Amino acid sequence: MKRVNVVYVLLYDDTTNKILMVKNIDKRSSSYYTLQGGAVEDGETLDHAAIREVKEETGLEVSVQGLIHISEAFLEERGHHAIFFTFRGSITGGKQEIVMPGEIEEITWMDAEQASNYLHFAAEQGELTNQSPAIPYTFIRNL
Repeated sequence: MKRVNVVYVLLYDDTTNKILMVKNIDKRSSSYYTLQGGAVEDGETLDHAAIREVKEETGLEVSVQGLIHISEAFLEERGHHAIFFTFRGSITGGKQEIVMPGEIEEITWMDAEQASNYLHFAAEQGELTNQSPAIPYTFIRNL
């Protein structure tokens, strides 16, 4: 199995208790909701991939504050061993819009409780909000 790193960014609005979700178009089956994110490209750091994926899928510019969850899965149908890294993020600019209509069907701010049904991890409410601490993430340039 090929190892694949996948990044997601959780954007939470504490004034409305909503999480930004995207509805992905799946040509093999039905569309599905996820956090914005995707595969890390060769030579790309996890944080840069996360920031790029949000911009590509939603038009929004974000910063990431650390990791809130790491999980993995064997995706047998694709022959992948996927490691999922979920960052907590905040919006710093841009305009919310579907940039890639061939991949993204909808962008929506979804109630946190409903959004938790679509996450690839079982999250406590504190993990979904900005109340729990994030795991620091550092890219070490010179080893």
